[in-house]
Amino acid sequence: MATSSVMQSILVSPATSVAPKGTGLSRSTIPRSSCYLPRQGRNSGVLVRCMANDGKKEEVESPLKAKAGTDFFNLLAFSGPGPERINGRLAMVGFVAAIAVELSKGEDVFAQISNGGIPWFLLTTGVLSVASLIPLSSGVSVESKSKPFWSSDAEMLNGRFAMLGLVALALTEFVKGGALIV
Repeated sequence: MATSSVMQSILVSPATSVAPKGTGLSRSTIPRSSCYLPRQGRNSGVLVRCMANDGKKEEVESPLKAKAGTDFFNLLAFSGPGPERINGRLAMVGFVAAIAVELSKGEDVFAQISNGGIPWFLLTTGVLSVASLIPLSSGVSVESKSKPFWSSDAEMLNGRFAMLGLVALALTEFVKGGALIV
């Protein structure tokens, strides 16, 4: 009895939009508040618990959980842990450095790059990339080192904002024709 009601609730959920024939249930007769689909996190896996016939509990790891490899190509894959984190860290350093040089010398981003900024960019890129990849290649995840205040989610969000900020700074200075802060 309980199984059939669970199956019916799954079959008429908004995610599937299929109702069993002959039940008289349609999508419009079910209130939205009765359908709850939990959102899973980015790296969350599915843990299945079942009861065996002899009464022992078993925990089976789902094959759906992605195994993050420590291979160099897995770390730098499109959906790997490395690219967005490294780009975000570089953008945070680059944005702060660009604003600091602009405040001290009055040069825009393009003048900073043309006046010797490329070697500094390459050095910073190499150091931050190696420093970010060494812990990941040894199997240490960023989430395991995350603290409540200095969380890995906050770092990703700050990195995304820094990437947008650096592009917006460069575009604004290009359109304006000079440094943003004079």
